[in-house]
Amino acid sequence: MRESTFIKKNLARWKQYQEEPSEDPDVMAERFTSLLDDLAYAKTFYSFSKVTLYINGMAAAIYQYIYRNRREEAGRVRRFLLYELPLLLRRHHRLLLFTFSYFLLFSIIGAFSAAHDESFVRGVLGDEYVNMTEQNISNGDPFGVYKSGNEWVMFLSIAYNNINVAFMCFVSGIMFAVGTLWLLFKNGIMLGSFQYYFFAKGLGWQSVLVIWIHGTLEISAIVIAGTAGMIMGSGLLFPGTRKRVDSLKRAAKDGVKVIVSLVPVFIVAAFLEGFVTRHTAMPMWLSISILVLSLTFIVGYFVIYPIRVQRKGYRLTIDGTLIKPADKKD
Repeated sequence: MRESTFIKKNLARWKQYQEEPSEDPDVMAERFTSLLDDLAYAKTFYSFSKVTLYINGMAAAIYQYIYRNRREEAGRVRRFLLYELPLLLRRHHRLLLFTFSYFLLFSIIGAFSAAHDESFVRGVLGDEYVNMTEQNISNGDPFGVYKSGNEWVMFLSIAYNNINVAFMCFVSGIMFAVGTLWLLFKNGIMLGSFQYYFFAKGLGWQSVLVIWIHGTLEISAIVIAGTAGMIMGSGLLFPGTRKRVDSLKRAAKDGVKVIVSLVPVFIVAAFLEGFVTRHTAMPMWLSISILVLSLTFIVGYFVIYPIRVQRKGYRLTIDGTLIKPADKKD
């Protein structure tokens, strides 16, 4: 094909690419592929022609746009995890402290009630679970419940259940935080009575070394999910100078960010419960190492790190814009 014919055949399409740019990924991919075909043909038959440089320039422009967007997207995730989420958590640290204190209070009440009423544990955990656990204790395998079932089935079902509980804790905040407080109350009472039950059987510290392998992340994440619900509830209860609807939208957006950050935590907790907790005879040093590592992550990322980021001069505006210190360019 003569060069003039080649140009005449494709010129209208090339001008469209230049004059009507698109940000649709599918359209950009189609145009990029088409230009690569044109470029390959031009380089083969018109290597030193201006049309080859022209096509190459258009293809390069699309490629750079795609590459820049991918790089910005990766940078956006990094910025969210390293700065925006920690600063968001720092903004709501008082609510986190309140939620933790509230949950701890009812965990203590649950343990206290179980200590003074033998039927309380059965009322909270159910006869079936208590009977099964007592049977396992008599068989010399008190934590046999964690060994039943397939690892993958347990992992998937536990992950789904935990994420569902966290989501309910958050969504219930729409009811002026009453629903969130109720779920935290129920889970706190359940945890306190559950943990006391094993101490009453003389298996307290053994239960800590086994159950809290996954429980450290799981319970911590539920408390933080409760904080997300309290954030939404507080936005509804205390709108400040904003309209209540606007305040609720902003609070809900903050809460969603917190909930999303917890999904990996719940997945790891479910993995530990499905694949690791079942090994109840593991060395004590290994169990303690997992506990310490889990607790260090929770306290480090959700409590200590946000304070350090704020002290370095980073700030987060009400609308979520990150403000960096004057001496920071990235």
